[in-house]
Amino acid sequence: MAETTTSTTGIAGQRLMLLDTASLYFRAFFGVPDTMKAADGTPTNAIRGLLDFIARLVENHRPSHLVACWDDNWRPSWRVALIPSYKAQRVEFVTSGGDQVEDVPDRLEIQVPYIRACLEALGITIVGAADHEADDVIGTLSHQATMPVDVVTGDRDLFQLIDDARGIRVIYTAAKGVGRAEVYDEKALLAKYEIPASRYADYATLRGDASDGLPGVKGVGDKTAASLITAYGGLDEIRTAAADPSTPMSPSVKRKILDSSDYLDVAPKVVAVAKDAPVGTVDATLPAEVKDPERWLDLVELLELGGSAQRVMSALNLGPKA
Repeated sequence: MAETTTSTTGIAGQRLMLLDTASLYFRAFFGVPDTMKAADGTPTNAIRGLLDFIARLVENHRPSHLVACWDDNWRPSWRVALIPSYKAQRVEFVTSGGDQVEDVPDRLEIQVPYIRACLEALGITIVGAADHEADDVIGTLSHQATMPVDVVTGDRDLFQLIDDARGIRVIYTAAKGVGRAEVYDEKALLAKYEIPASRYADYATLRGDASDGLPGVKGVGDKTAASLITAYGGLDEIRTAAADPSTPMSPSVKRKILDSSDYLDVAPKVVAVAKDAPVGTVDATLPAEVKDPERWLDLVELLELGGSAQRVMSALNLGPKA
């Protein structure tokens, strides 16, 4: 895979914010009234909600760099090859060309191209990667970054990226929303889940995730997964202990681990966020001015973005300069 570069520099006071964009616009769609629409009837709740979210995040956390990370493939072929059930329940239909179409509400689907157009017109960098999810883009840019990183998401799987030594934390939106988002560093994660960030992927592999089509180890939930990690360490050590008659692990848990060997052989690669996605060279610097003013004004007028447009412009300091 080609080497990738993110053009960020380790200057004091700089911070990179990585948006799990789909996570945010889904939250906006379901959280903002669907009565919000343009004069022609086009729904705009996800568009306006996302712009408001970005404004709030920039105001609250003051990043110097910002990337809207994109799902170029929401169900990568290499993950499906390892675990065919991966996100299978979200497939609406398969096209004649073999592309898998995600089940997305019609009123949201129509807004996604406008969301992308608004971000592009403003000059907010959008980054995707072929056959990779936004999670993998976030993992790769976090891995490359030479400055502290804020990962904004409602997906717990990204807790595996938390790293105090490198200043990588997660701004978690699922529990309390963007305005009162929980900020997770290693201490906060340990307090919540009783496991270190370095073991979160192992924890997620063990307990599984029905919403992602990951079965996990049958009969092993959050508490058991955490206790196994506390007692034995990583997944390799847990599997070794399960196969050793002399270890104090309960016989029933040992059997559950051993019975899930086929799953545990492949699941870690599926659960792990990639750190080598082909993102290319990325300029993550916040825009100093609106990239395409004419297009932006057209979108604001067409979609009647009103206060949402004003708020994001103000937060990004893209208004008229004195």
